[in-house]
Amino acid sequence: MTTEHYESHDMVDQYLLFHYGNAEDILPYDFGPVDALEFHRRCVDLLAGTADISMPGHGLDLGCAVGRATFELARHCEKVIGIDYSASFIAAAEQLKKYGTKPIFRVDEGDHGLPVDIAVPPDIDRTRTDFQQGDAGALPDHIGPFDVALLANLIDRLPDPRRCLNDMGRLLVSGGTLMICSPYTWLEEFTPRNQWLSAYTNDGEPLATIDALKSELGSAFKLIATHDVPFLIREHARKYQWSVSQATIWRRK
Repeated sequence: MTTEHYESHDMVDQYLLFHYGNAEDILPYDFGPVDALEFHRRCVDLLAGTADISMPGHGLDLGCAVGRATFELARHCEKVIGIDYSASFIAAAEQLKKYGTKPIFRVDEGDHGLPVDIAVPPDIDRTRTDFQQGDAGALPDHIGPFDVALLANLIDRLPDPRRCLNDMGRLLVSGGTLMICSPYTWLEEFTPRNQWLSAYTNDGEPLATIDALKSELGSAFKLIATHDVPFLIREHARKYQWSVSQATIWRRK
């Protein structure tokens, strides 16, 4: 599932709508959680406001999916690398970098739906971005260092999240900023239970993911802010995934 789940054409279109779709295409009602739209832009706005990113700077969007946060980071950084394990996601992001727009199929019900065009915001310099297929748990030694790194909805989809977290210290410059967003949806389809950050202490007490993050990152990073960031993924016109990521922002010591 970790290899194939995000490779289908339907999943790519669903994520393109999640990343780039307008409010009318995602949530065609006069009610609903409108504050959960534009998740990737809101994450980068929070990160940029906390990190006070200024040019020139180098950014990393790890687990970039189809690339919206990579493009949003390019508003603030001279160069941004977006890395994702899914070849289909990276191909879609590269197409958006090249053309700025992409047609997708918006599912309404069953096989019914409409073709819509999604687009990178036109005021973003897409040439500042670079997309690469890669494994967040086995990053090459030659990438980095970075001034800022974003891991959005990634850690609970990794087979070994601690390995990825341990890499952050070498990837961020001193004073650099790391943002981790996750709803902490730990599933054995993606992460073996013995690797979950949401676990138990030796005394049998529940250990929350944020406490595990503090333990894993504490030697190299200082936690400077936390936020609750809702997001909405449309499956079809009458079914949605509404989730709340906890965003933790860390400063490299």
